[in-house]
Amino acid sequence: MTRLHVSVTVPDIAQATRFYAAMFGAEPTVERPGYAKWMLDDPRVNFVATEGRNADAQGVAHLGIQADDADELSTLYSRFDAADADVYEEGKTECCYARSEKSWVKDPAGMAWEAFLTSEVIDHFGEGPVTAAPPAEVEASERRLPGCC
Repeated sequence: MTRLHVSVTVPDIAQATRFYAAMFGAEPTVERPGYAKWMLDDPRVNFVATEGRNADAQGVAHLGIQADDADELSTLYSRFDAADADVYEEGKTECCYARSEKSWVKDPAGMAWEAFLTSEVIDHFGEGPVTAAPPAEVEASERRLPGCC
């Protein structure tokens, strides 16, 4: 079963962690410096708060759908294709304290959506793709989809 993913950027991670822990009635599943994640079953959501220094970048950073297995990820990728949007295939990546495989699209309003499958929790935040780079013909500004959640 897939899980909705919501990533927000917050000015103060400690304050946000207290707020969301109270709102969800649960402590974060993963808590690291500048980062907190809740893997909730009711509602079924992967909710991430990441501390950001840029006041203009506060709020919803991106949305996504997390797959539980490779078949679900394939289905999500097919849905991206059916949405008739440009797909950025990030591939295998390390970000947000996890190893994942993912692709991105932007909806008609410009909101970034990712489809991803996490294979492992890691002890560092990560730097993004580990096996592939964006195509050279894609402008840097077009690649500015959030690489981490």
